[in-house]
Amino acid sequence: MTTPQLSSLEICAGAGGQSYGLEQAGFGHELVVEIDRDASATLRLNRPEWHVHEGDVREVNGRDYRGIDLLAGGVPCPPFSVAGKQLGANDERDLFPEALRLVRETKPAAVMLENVKGLASARFATYRQSILDELGRLGYQADWQLLLASEFGVPQLRPRFILVALKRSSFKKFEWPGAVGSPRAVGDTLFPLMAANGWSGAEAWARKAQGIAPTVVGGSKKHGGADLGPTRAKESWLKLGVDGKGIADEAPSAQHPARFTPRLTNEMVSRIQGFDDAWTFSGRKTSVYRQIGNAFPPPVAQSVGTAIRRALGAGEAAGKKHLRIVA
Repeated sequence: MTTPQLSSLEICAGAGGQSYGLEQAGFGHELVVEIDRDASATLRLNRPEWHVHEGDVREVNGRDYRGIDLLAGGVPCPPFSVAGKQLGANDERDLFPEALRLVRETKPAAVMLENVKGLASARFATYRQSILDELGRLGYQADWQLLLASEFGVPQLRPRFILVALKRSSFKKFEWPGAVGSPRAVGDTLFPLMAANGWSGAEAWARKAQGIAPTVVGGSKKHGGADLGPTRAKESWLKLGVDGKGIADEAPSAQHPARFTPRLTNEMVSRIQGFDDAWTFSGRKTSVYRQIGNAFPPPVAQSVGTAIRRALGAGEAAGKKHLRIVA
């Protein structure tokens, strides 16, 4: 494990995708904030040494963490997503104001906030500029960038809109990370898991599934059972040889016919999200799926976190360890 050298406060941490990636980039966690019970349990399960605040971000006094190196978080996406009706600042779930409050109170060296690509649309241009203006008043220079998870070793497109802000002297040294290699195929990523129970069709399935997955959708508690998203997403999964109508408890076995169309397990979905086998999840099946589906892919967080470290003059993460996509 990377030895943390810089400090962070992370809000809306979910099941720890961003947390795990930032840890690999060399950031320790002074406080991790998450309101969902099962996601908080996942954070404690994986990192019992972290201080996890299970509750609303509005309960956090940023002055207790003044001078941290990084304020990070994945503020709720419904205010900017199509499914959430894109109400923006008029949505009570919009937590950008709380993030800015914490910037004022903690005065961090850097800020990193991620959201869905809907926030990049023209209808939110004024809203985005208001955030940049406020950060400017606080002494930061900031930029937005749309990054594709597939460019960072994750086998799905998953575009994420990311804000990075640093003090002006440090921002001059910041460069957005570039692609780390060719996109990884679903079949190559999941073949070992598909073959784990002796399914004779695993190899042929993997040869067919040589594409990038559609974006995994975790949804909310109002959503029904665990499945791989709306009709169009299910159609894309079917082209990859996957039945997207639900999540399986286990991989196909030797009793399944070779031409069987499998469903993914939660473990498989976590690989599609860029988690490796060192990160596990707490809760029942549907809750685990939602935690995974709503996560920020750890390799993307690691890449952005490493770029922030460099801009802060901290160099590479200790040990230069990188998250591995389990094959």
